[in-house]
Amino acid sequence: MRRSKTITLEEAIRDYITEMNLGDKLAETSLINSWEELVGKAISSRTTRIYIKEHVLYIHLSSSVVRNELIMLRESLRNKLNEKSGRELITDIRFL
Repeated sequence: MRRSKTITLEEAIRDYITEMNLGDKLAETSLINSWEELVGKAISSRTTRIYIKEHVLYIHLSSSVVRNELIMLRESLRNKLNEKSGRELITDIRFL
């Protein structure tokens, strides 16, 4: 028996993501996975841990020099990350 209304797989996945409220979490994961691409290998290699909690990006760094450099570039980095995600995903960045 055939259904009268068929949808594409893309539409079904999009509906599922919307229904389960997974859009923000998927965008956060994508942003974290693109960290090296955004900041470069030198900074990425000195990043020990990165995560997002309540729209705040937490970055654990192993180098105080890199930490100070990123603190000065905090606002431009936040804008770059939000531009990459296509929405206002990050409201603040904390360096630990």
